[in-house]
Amino acid sequence: MMMKRGQALLVLDIINEIVHPDGVYAKEGYFEQVENNGVIENTKKLIHAAREKDIPIIYVVVGFSENYVECPESSTVFSLAKRHNLLKLNTWGTQIFPEIAPQENDIILVKNRVSPFYQTNLDLILKQLDVDSLLLTGVSTEYVILSTAAEAHDRDYISFVFEDATAAVDEETHQAALKLLTRKSTVLTVEKFLTSE
Repeated sequence: MMMKRGQALLVLDIINEIVHPDGVYAKEGYFEQVENNGVIENTKKLIHAAREKDIPIIYVVVGFSENYVECPESSTVFSLAKRHNLLKLNTWGTQIFPEIAPQENDIILVKNRVSPFYQTNLDLILKQLDVDSLLLTGVSTEYVILSTAAEAHDRDYISFVFEDATAAVDEETHQAALKLLTRKSTVLTVEKFLTSE
């Protein structure tokens, strides 16, 4: 299961607004859970291993234009963003968390919905890179990870979800999401993945 050709590492929504202690969404519980699960440290381990093995790293950022034209009014997930001027692209809130900052050859993909596949060119990028399996890290387990794994499954990708490189709004929600994810993905720890043959 160690990193190998045909894989891509997806770093999903690890942005300031969601994981930094000053972030609005972070204060809902995500920052605490990111800390408790060691998400940043474990994601760094995966990024380091991916760079060593020349595995593509795709950073996915959720955000909206200055006028929020893409933001759905009816969404319980995103309506808060427009009301409170959050998740605006090219601002502090949508910057990737500095400790896991991308490097020159990494790919940065912007999305306007929960799923990184929805109306983006992610599928095209993965096919161009001959990727057949996805390594999923990020926040949150109950939204972006669950959605990505489901859509990856229906596009015939294999996916691995790292229980200690993902976090939800609280531990109960995290565990519930992981239980659902086991039906579509392999759920494991970063250490187990990196040390297994």
